[in-house]
Amino acid sequence: MLGIREKLSLGFGGLFLIIIAISVQSIMQLTLLGHSIDVILHENYRSVIASQQMKDSLERMDSGILFTLLGDTEQGKELITKSIPVFEESLHTALNNITLPGEAERATRIGDLFSQYKASLQEVQDTGLPLDDRREAYFTKLFPLFHQIKNTADEILHMNQQNMLDANERALAAAAAARHRMYILLFCGAVVAVLFTLFTGRWILRPINRLIRSADEIRQGNLDLVVQRDSGDEIGRLSEAFNEMTSSLREFRRSNRTRMIRIQHLIQQVFRSLPDVVAVINLEGHVEIATERAADVFGLRPDVPIHSLTFTWMGDLFDEALRSRRTVQSQGKQTIIQRFIRGEEHYFCPEAIPILDAGRLPTGVILILKDVTSRMQQDKLKRGVISTVSHQLKTPLTSLRLAIYLLLEEKAGPLTSKQVELLVAARDESDRLHSILSNLLDLSRIESGKVRMEFRPVAPHGMILEQVDSFRNTAKNRGITLKTELSDDLPEVLADQAQIGHVFANLLSNAIKYTSPGGEVTISAEADEDSVCFSVSDTGRGIPAQYLDRIFEQFFRIDAQEGETGEGLGLSIAKEIVEAHGGTIRVKSEEGRGSIFTFCLKRADRTLNSTLSH
Repeated sequence: MLGIREKLSLGFGGLFLIIIAISVQSIMQLTLLGHSIDVILHENYRSVIASQQMKDSLERMDSGILFTLLGDTEQGKELITKSIPVFEESLHTALNNITLPGEAERATRIGDLFSQYKASLQEVQDTGLPLDDRREAYFTKLFPLFHQIKNTADEILHMNQQNMLDANERALAAAAAARHRMYILLFCGAVVAVLFTLFTGRWILRPINRLIRSADEIRQGNLDLVVQRDSGDEIGRLSEAFNEMTSSLREFRRSNRTRMIRIQHLIQQVFRSLPDVVAVINLEGHVEIATERAADVFGLRPDVPIHSLTFTWMGDLFDEALRSRRTVQSQGKQTIIQRFIRGEEHYFCPEAIPILDAGRLPTGVILILKDVTSRMQQDKLKRGVISTVSHQLKTPLTSLRLAIYLLLEEKAGPLTSKQVELLVAARDESDRLHSILSNLLDLSRIESGKVRMEFRPVAPHGMILEQVDSFRNTAKNRGITLKTELSDDLPEVLADQAQIGHVFANLLSNAIKYTSPGGEVTISAEADEDSVCFSVSDTGRGIPAQYLDRIFEQFFRIDAQEGETGEGLGLSIAKEIVEAHGGTIRVKSEEGRGSIFTFCLKRADRTLNSTLSH
């Protein structure tokens, strides 16, 4: 039984032999044609040219003799003198290019005749003889020699021309015979190629196509398929291995189907018993599986379309997660969801996580609502404790500060230098404690919404310049340049000017504090379609990258900061004020090169127009 290798070798071997035969025949014919062309162009053509040049130069010499006989001696001699070397050179070429029988005798005869011709030429050119004697010598001696030489040269020319015609005929006949043989070889090659193609389709392509169709059937789940085996070659063995593979797959499917069903039920039971609100949603927006809490609290039951629920933010989260292919969290008013469960208040933070395949194409979405009730209660308790403690401490602290100030003013009597030193330290620490309590109370009131914001259209130029003027002397005393970069067409923002003034004051104070003498602090602003963004940048020490995510936390202070007396509340208060305005605040910093704090406020014209349209 022939294998695929033997079958391919048989087919390609026949084609190879045809190609070799055609190549050998082509080389032989090209060699023959080249020889014929060489004969025509090299051998005979040179003799033809030499004969023609002898005739031409001989005629010019004859013309020169006639000029001499007619009295124009100088021109005749010049023409004869120039023509003799040309004739002799052509005769030399003819004698050295003998290629045909009889050509040598004729060339030798031309040489002998030309020797006689030159001897008679001297007699005709001799001006000492009478003109009649010279004419008689020309017609009796020189002119007959002229015709004999010319006729002999014609004979050589015609011999070579005829040989060229014969060689051309032979070349044409050889070319015709070569074409005939080429046609026969090409026909044989075409027949072999057709036969090889037919046998290839039968021996190789048909079994391979059958295997491809079988693989498609198996890909579609038909594991009961048996591939037909027609031969014992490699494809036959591949078909047998294919059948063994499908048999193993059938066995594997039977053994794993029960296990998969059991695991699926187990996963569903475990998933439903999870305490959090979790639901898996397919691409069509239908719930596939959900926890019991998700079904009870939010109605996320299997096969329920998520867009049919009353919670529109769920559908928005689902659509955004599919579109962006990244985790999406609620924004704006839906950041925290409040729900009452059996009369108890609960808070949830929703997020949607896309399920991506290996090609990063979405196959579904996991909707998770984290229960943040404990965190909200702890924050509420913390704010209550902070507010209560701050209020309780503020009154005795005020009395203590008043007593320290009275003692320093020596209302109760004179003080020693040591007593003054101690009281000054106590005054500074009490002032710092008073500042901390004031900031805590402000922070507590802002977080609880008890601070009443008076939002009005405010011009950015005036608001910024007012703050810059209040810090200009401080910056000058520290050797720091304070400058502004503001365009003239900044729109008004909707803000509480006093509260935003606290934000500017905190950012400018920090920028000046952490910038070395000779540095710069720059306040800039730029507007976009919906807001105006203010930036306070400095060339100071910068913030280490590991602290950037925590810089706005309450009581957070950067390690290894020397000479700082802040309590770590200023930036957190600034963040709460900006967010109470519906804006955002962020920071960019590079250690050793400075920081840029940026916060954005809503444009007054856009906000008022939106309110009026509603």
